[in-house]
Amino acid sequence: MHPITAESFAIIDREIDHHNWPPEEYAIIRRAIHSTADFELLNLFEFSDGAVAAGIAALQQRQPVIVDVRMVQMGITGVLKGIGHSSIACALDYVPEDFMPSAAVTTRTAAGMLTLTQQYSTGIFVVGNAPTALLALVEQIRKGRVKPALVIGVPVGFVAVEEAKQALAEVHVPQIQVRGRKGGSPVAAAIVNALAYLSQE
Repeated sequence: MHPITAESFAIIDREIDHHNWPPEEYAIIRRAIHSTADFELLNLFEFSDGAVAAGIAALQQRQPVIVDVRMVQMGITGVLKGIGHSSIACALDYVPEDFMPSAAVTTRTAAGMLTLTQQYSTGIFVVGNAPTALLALVEQIRKGRVKPALVIGVPVGFVAVEEAKQALAEVHVPQIQVRGRKGGSPVAAAIVNALAYLSQE
């Protein structure tokens, strides 16, 4: 670990002082706080039962990591390569050439995510920016067309964000969420990277 990162983690630990999170879940939250300087995240994370173990196992098995936007992809590529994992797909690279927005698929990110759910039956699905991509993913889960090893659902913003997170909460897949409007690509990347480091311990 880089000395500045270690010092940053020490500062975060001192400022938080006491918490009730299990060690592995706290390691994920701490890295998300490190990437955002937002201590409110400590009380906004939600982990389904076994979510962390499912994510670690998926990375150890070299299952694909499917992300919504390039910022997430860029944020995780170096760490995943460091653990020998190179299978990352970004939804924006899989948008059909003839894509036109419709009532069912409203954005390019959602269209790309839909394409990826048809190519990958499982893997770690990561949404850090686009709630429409998360809604498209959840719909495919409901239809039984994809069974993610883990969903990291942390889109950020004001339109459809909380709706998308609620939809994810209602399907039975391993998942990590940040409640409310907060989240974002840096948080999503931090979660994946923390799981990657945990997979090597």
